[in-house]
Amino acid sequence: MVITDSLTGSLAQARRAATAFVARVCPWADLDAVILVVSELVTNAVRHTTGWWQLSMEGSPDRLTVLVDDSSHTLPASRPRGMQRRGDGGLGWHVVGALASRVEIIEHPDGKTIRATWLRPAPGVTPA
Repeated sequence: MVITDSLTGSLAQARRAATAFVARVCPWADLDAVILVVSELVTNAVRHTTGWWQLSMEGSPDRLTVLVDDSSHTLPASRPRGMQRRGDGGLGWHVVGALASRVEIIEHPDGKTIRATWLRPAPGVTPA
């Protein structure tokens, strides 16, 4: 389900829409983690893409998936920790990888898709 895109939305709209989606479809998910990942991925698409971007989300009783498509063929990369201390960025990709159960980059002719997935914890298990 498309949540918002570069033609109709903004980062703030992406956060609001993701919050509503999680509450409605996957209330078991760690909302703070999901919103932080959405914020990082959409911010990167806005900052590093000269063309379009789109946020989509999919949910089920056991899985939540956030997809950010954009028109850039440049793949995200982690920067060395020393660069992050100088304010040059690069920490977001580490955060995304730490918060989601799985993160994938899918290249396609029009750009790329970043897919972050969370799996529902087993009963009695607290997510890290």
